[in-house]
Amino acid sequence: MESRIGSGTSFHLYFPVAVVRPEEGQHADLMAEPARGTETILVVEDEQSVRSLTRLILEKAGYRVLVASDGLEALRVAAEIKSSIHLLLTDVVLPRMSSSEIVEQIKALFPGVRVLYMSGYTDDVLLRHKIKTGQVNFLQKPFEPNALLAKIREILDRS
Repeated sequence: MESRIGSGTSFHLYFPVAVVRPEEGQHADLMAEPARGTETILVVEDEQSVRSLTRLILEKAGYRVLVASDGLEALRVAAEIKSSIHLLLTDVVLPRMSSSEIVEQIKALFPGVRVLYMSGYTDDVLLRHKIKTGQVNFLQKPFEPNALLAKIREILDRS
């Protein structure tokens, strides 16, 4: 440590060089081939950057992706589609319509649709939106692309 009046203080830290090799199997989920699919997914996310990135991840994995920035747009997109929506991926906190209202109305149009909620909020905010993470399909934001793809595949593959 060096200190001079009027100049400030400097700290110097020295760490030994270490070579660490990951144990076998460690971080295997990051190296694994991402789960793929061909189903149609409706993504409802108000944050444009998250919506675009999620769309890109899903399209690269083979999914057909529809996007909406809020519930009203999601209902419009769903009403216009001629085929089926297999999965609704929705943010919990959205403008103009709650996620539970979106789910209810999309399920009325597509009774077999699966739902995956996502959120960056804490449990108390989720509870205010009537989302209990242990009782629904849920993914905490931020998430790794492979975690998103694996969770979607898990939900779609359930009988």
